[in-house]
Amino acid sequence: MSTVSSPTAHPRPGAPASPARTAPTGSGTSAGTPGVRPLRTRTGFRLTFLVPGAVALLLGLDAALGLLGLPQLLGPFLGLDRLPEVHGPLMVLGFVGTLIALERAVALGLPWGYASPAVSGLAALAIVAPLPLAAGQGLLVLAQVLALLVYRQLLARQPAAAVTVQALGAVAALGAAVLWAGGVPVPALIPWLVTFLVLTIFGERLELARTEVLSPAASRAALGIALALLGSAVVSLLAPEPGFTLTGLSLLAVAGWLAAKDVARRTVRAGGLPRFIAACLLAGYAWLAVGGAVWALGGAVTSGRGYDAVLHAVMLGFVISMIMAHAPVIFPAVLRRPLPYRPVMYAPAALLHASLLLRVAVGDARDLEGVVQVGGVLNIVAVLAFVAVAAWSVLTAPRARRVRGTAPATAGARP
Repeated sequence: MSTVSSPTAHPRPGAPASPARTAPTGSGTSAGTPGVRPLRTRTGFRLTFLVPGAVALLLGLDAALGLLGLPQLLGPFLGLDRLPEVHGPLMVLGFVGTLIALERAVALGLPWGYASPAVSGLAALAIVAPLPLAAGQGLLVLAQVLALLVYRQLLARQPAAAVTVQALGAVAALGAAVLWAGGVPVPALIPWLVTFLVLTIFGERLELARTEVLSPAASRAALGIALALLGSAVVSLLAPEPGFTLTGLSLLAVAGWLAAKDVARRTVRAGGLPRFIAACLLAGYAWLAVGGAVWALGGAVTSGRGYDAVLHAVMLGFVISMIMAHAPVIFPAVLRRPLPYRPVMYAPAALLHASLLLRVAVGDARDLEGVVQVGGVLNIVAVLAFVAVAAWSVLTAPRARRVRGTAPATAGARP
């Protein structure tokens, strides 16, 4: 997912350029009021926007149990009967969408930008609450409109290809929200939801690839691939068979571009955090290629084991792996609290990929429901385990660093 640069990371398009907005993290000052930080820069303020996203994650994972044919732990107890029905939009637009909206608001550095994560979080809660579903869907549409306004401002600040690619992803998110509100079933929306997530991540990796003196031709190719992916989502709605095939081919193109140009190819040979990030990235690119291949060869796969395989290859293998990779950089930059890298972070990451391999290569490939269920439960355990490790890492960080609120010293750590 798109990330805010930490104080020691590479600068990025759309990052605040004004000195008034780029005081060192933890400087404790704001323009015009020495010693007092603006409210929007305080950890507590930003943390409030993550709470709905965290709730969306927990409820989305609970819904996954129901979709696996297993007893849910939260939904029935809380009286949330439609969790399985809204699982996809809840996880993509409610959970990941809120995280991305908050990161973009921090990058923008303007108070009005926080309306986007605020509405996104409210929408996530509304679509699961015992309210008319249309209310939550309407809020989701509004959240995507606000996100596009943020990208418009970022593009005006610096019209770079990387930000353009991410903005195209936001267009896909808006399209998905509008179509879902209009009654289009979730399986038909998957290319739109995938496009949103993939282009957001692709844009971020494109920016970091610029540190390698990326050629203009490579940048143009990336932008062309992004446009093709968005276009394929449109085609998938009008003509599913060729549309899904084009989406698959576009995903393969994204995976190929990243495999060829991403700096993770080299930093995986480093140590510590750089190697962890690179390992998660490269594994994620492999899963993206798997999802792309299923659609490219199988066309409109919208049900059955093939649907389970392609959906979770992209959403878990690619997207969640990206979140794990960037968590030690994203959260310190957004929340002004360090999340130090710990070698134990490899454990949930390895479990995620191993359990997904079990689910897809054995369960889905051989139509073994029990194996799919075991793999699915282990997928959930891996995600929750990483959250637990991340929380432990924050809470056990040296107190002086947490009070100062600086990001970890990871210069060059972001492959």
